[in-house]
Amino acid sequence: MRVLLEVFAAVLLLGGAFFCLLGAIGLVRFPDTVTRLQAGAKAQTLGLVLIMIAAALLVPAPYSALLLLIAVFQLVTAPVLGQVVGRVAYRTGAVDRRTLVVDELAGRLAPPDRDPGSSAGEPEDTTAGQDPGDGREREP
Repeated sequence: MRVLLEVFAAVLLLGGAFFCLLGAIGLVRFPDTVTRLQAGAKAQTLGLVLIMIAAALLVPAPYSALLLLIAVFQLVTAPVLGQVVGRVAYRTGAVDRRTLVVDELAGRLAPPDRDPGSSAGEPEDTTAGQDPGDGREREP
């Protein structure tokens, strides 16, 4: 019975390590803040929880309860942290709003000094109404 428990814990440890590796690769390879948040919040949390469960299976009961408490704390805090970082990124213009499928924050949480309809990170067009070739104004 002990051997079966150790094999199951080893599988959970390897699975947790795999998800942590995927999360780390996602943090390095993904192009923007929103997708990096997904990699950090989802994969890293699942990896840590699997590792904590595996460790809890192999240690005495008082330590198991502590490990499971750490896993629950991680499950509660990771989504909140992701939400806060995502809103800060949105407000500071680190999120390319053109890539969002649905922008629920457009009317409520616009980046500072910008109107809600403009795309974050795009400079304002100061040449509107001018001919790009000679700098003179165009006739309407």
